[in-house]
Amino acid sequence: MDRPTLEVADVFRAAADKFFSAGHKWITWMHLKVVRAILRCRTAELGGHVDRCSSCGHQAISFSSCRNRHCPKCQSLARNRWLEARQRDLLPVPYAHVVFTLPHQFGPLALRNKTAIYDLLFRTSAETLLEVARDPRLLGAEIGFFSVLHSWNQKLLFHPHVHCIVPAGGLTSDHSQWVSARRRFFLPRRVLRIVFQGKFINGLRQLYRQHQLQFAGVIGPLANPQIFEALISSVFVKDWVVYCKRPFRGADQALRYLGSYTHRVAISNHRLVALAEDQVTFRWRDSAHGNQQRQLTISTEEFMRRFLLHVLPQGFVRIRYFGFFSHRCRATLVSRCFELLAAQSRRQPGQPPSIHNFWPCPRCGAMMQLVEQLSAARIRLRLRSPPFSDGAA
Repeated sequence: MDRPTLEVADVFRAAADKFFSAGHKWITWMHLKVVRAILRCRTAELGGHVDRCSSCGHQAISFSSCRNRHCPKCQSLARNRWLEARQRDLLPVPYAHVVFTLPHQFGPLALRNKTAIYDLLFRTSAETLLEVARDPRLLGAEIGFFSVLHSWNQKLLFHPHVHCIVPAGGLTSDHSQWVSARRRFFLPRRVLRIVFQGKFINGLRQLYRQHQLQFAGVIGPLANPQIFEALISSVFVKDWVVYCKRPFRGADQALRYLGSYTHRVAISNHRLVALAEDQVTFRWRDSAHGNQQRQLTISTEEFMRRFLLHVLPQGFVRIRYFGFFSHRCRATLVSRCFELLAAQSRRQPGQPPSIHNFWPCPRCGAMMQLVEQLSAARIRLRLRSPPFSDGAA
């Protein structure tokens, strides 16, 4: 894929001073850290390295990345490493994709209590899948899966939900057999929705009783128990959104599918279209009208505000494992799954790119090889000196 002509960092450079001078009270040091990392990513400020072509001798300086998990430029390598680590656990069965979404009425509460609400969303969605799958009338099996948190929609608005990737089947309670799900669907969506709704509401009430929720600003009135219960009642009567995609076939296809969800950030650089006169235009997919590609133009300050809504709390884990994929069970139960599925050897699909220190030479296409690490100060000196000549050491 070609390098984008416009990046999130360009929007931040145009808008950061004005945005932070406005004195938004919700800005924290984590937001400042993310913005600073994105602005410095792959610039001389972070240092870099010299690469030389193994064929023609062409040399070039490459700047280091910030490795911040919110940076659009730093997720490809992290995603590839994660996918390579997951290859050995991919079972040779169809995989299902289930999404649990919070009602938009909980948005302001979740923004003020990200850690508590996100943890509750992870826990209740996982408990829902495990409980419904154990029901002998539905699947009657112990399943395994991993969940990924996303907090945005296509317009960068706050929209917390979790994507769960699940092998379409599981182990019997005594781990003696593998139970396959039906071909057309994994678990009934209506049952998942009802169970998830009840578990999340009960968990939210428990957080409230234990004084683990903070109420300030626009959600201050929710500290009143009657107003809080009114919010609960307003969402309890609605149908919550639980999406269950028809299982797709094969671990290889699942692996490619996972890569589009695991390390995604709020918006990629390739979705940006234009930046002019304090306005930024980006593409978004309209799912309500056949996934048509549309364009949205907003102010650069509004773009920054929407982007920073999705900064995660420090140390928050956004990919979590449950059932037989959980860390305490994986070593024994995943091996048992392979035995029961009569897999002669664990699959090693080659879809993700290998992780290495080389990249193609822009002149001849041969491999560039790392020859020297450079500090930020040395890069500045190099940039002031004459450019490399072909074949120079």
